[in-house]
Amino acid sequence: MVLSDVIRSAIAPALAILPPQMDTPQARVMLLSIGLQESRFIYRQQIGGPARGFWQCEQGTEKTRGGVWGFYLHPASRYWLSVLCAARGVAFDPVAIYGALDRDDVLAAGVARLGLFTDPKALPAVGDVSESWALYQRVWRPGKPKPDTWPMLHAQAVASLGALT
Repeated sequence: MVLSDVIRSAIAPALAILPPQMDTPQARVMLLSIGLQESRFIYRQQIGGPARGFWQCEQGTEKTRGGVWGFYLHPASRYWLSVLCAARGVAFDPVAIYGALDRDDVLAAGVARLGLFTDPKALPAVGDVSESWALYQRVWRPGKPKPDTWPMLHAQAVASLGALT
């Protein structure tokens, strides 16, 4: 999928549901970078794994507080996740949210943005490859990280954002 299409059909509508301060160039670059890293915006279901949506979010569990469960339980994201679910017609329940991620790109983008919002640090500056990689690792906790691909994908995200302005 072309990145401008991802922005138009998933990221922008998701950010329009969330508070305006969540819609920043830094957030858009991170969402594009993570989506490129996780699925290349091709796969809505992880090949051979449980993750769903372009941002490849797992369901997690209440005990591990990972994945959707983590965002559902986190005080920074819980309320906005309920708002996102109401706007998308999805029950405010981790199992229902997880079940909809591969069918609703707006929901998936919103969940991904809320995941970034749970991190206590500020979003990295646009183009800050090392800090954006660190944020991705903290929040996504990828099982098989591929740091060698991140700089190129992050640069692609930054370039696509610039093309839209």
